[in-house]
Amino acid sequence: MSKIKKIVGRQVFDSRGNPTIEVEIYSKNSSAKSICPSGASTGSYEAYEKRDTNNKNYLGKSVFKSVEIVNKLINKKLINQNIHNQEKIDNILIRLDGTKQKKKLGANTILAVSMATKKLSSKIKKIPLYKNFLIKKNFKLPYPLMNVINGGAHANNGLQIQEFMIRPDRAKSFSEAIRICYIVINNLKKLIIKMGHSTSVGDEGGFAPMIKDNELALKLIKKAIENSGFKLGSDVSICLDVAANELIKNNKYAIHSKKYISVDKTISKYLKLINRYKILSIEDPFGENDWTSWSKLTSKINKKVQIVGDDLYVTNLERLKVGFLKQSSNAILIKLNQIGTVTETLEVIKFAKIIGFSTIISHRSGESEDTFIADLCVGTNSNQIKTGSLARSERVSKYNQLLRIEENLKNNSKMNSL
Repeated sequence: MSKIKKIVGRQVFDSRGNPTIEVEIYSKNSSAKSICPSGASTGSYEAYEKRDTNNKNYLGKSVFKSVEIVNKLINKKLINQNIHNQEKIDNILIRLDGTKQKKKLGANTILAVSMATKKLSSKIKKIPLYKNFLIKKNFKLPYPLMNVINGGAHANNGLQIQEFMIRPDRAKSFSEAIRICYIVINNLKKLIIKMGHSTSVGDEGGFAPMIKDNELALKLIKKAIENSGFKLGSDVSICLDVAANELIKNNKYAIHSKKYISVDKTISKYLKLINRYKILSIEDPFGENDWTSWSKLTSKINKKVQIVGDDLYVTNLERLKVGFLKQSSNAILIKLNQIGTVTETLEVIKFAKIIGFSTIISHRSGESEDTFIADLCVGTNSNQIKTGSLARSERVSKYNQLLRIEENLKNNSKMNSL
């Protein structure tokens, strides 16, 4: 049995230049470390992110209290625990916090410990991290939902929709999927330059041109796909993250323009966009408490179209069960820091698979060089991964890790189903 000898927390920085927590766990002869990400567009039901709000030296964003909790309290509680007993370790952390949304210790504090535990366990077992989750053989690679244009809370342009993504549906390998995305992104770049706009990027690496119209963004992506020699809707599909929590007022939505309109009119416009641009995935089309509107849209769309719950579910098993009973969607976005431990995340993924939901493993807008989610995706046979564009090293690091995993699997490498 390999026991935990020491746990060390430290403040590091994420991709937005904000403080976050890294935890390193030591056994007798080895160690492993992990960094917790941070979101900008967050659901109110997410687990709590602990920050030193009174520390003006870091504008209230430092995590020194979290570091202290790790170095004093968690270190003491977990010393001599079996590093391979992930469930027990996570349950100790959950009980130590004792609150529903992990407000005492902070989900960021707990998650950094939880992920480092799984990494060290894999290292001691001398197996790749992806082989230390749910799946033990017949691993499959995910399709990337690759961000190509940023809007909403992830950019300072006028786009209402937060993320415009592409998915390389015709790819037969992960390396081919990345090649297809690379070609489309470069053709999109040419079109944006031709329009006289900047090709600077947003938080997640997608272009953030100063355009204000959702349809103009969709037309640009459609043209880029066609200019790349691919067929829209079969070779490459367009996918959206609306982040509608940011766009609701008095039960009306300002998604398709800055004007707030009724749910029925919003659904009607969604259906037109789906047909016009062959859109095959829409994330968070309505607010986190608007179950009825979600169910209404899901009942009207073609079953090939993914309706993805992010803020709706916040990687929470109880909320997922409600969504399943209400038939609110057919897919779930998985974000580790929304729930706070690896064990709870895996429970949600297992249930999602039982009820036939697609599972999409996701990054956060405040990311790091940590590639944990790439291995998690393969280790749970999740259908897709959402980890930004082919820009910014904290995004590309996940794609590079998946290319390494594909190489490691050699002839046994296969793409997942959509």
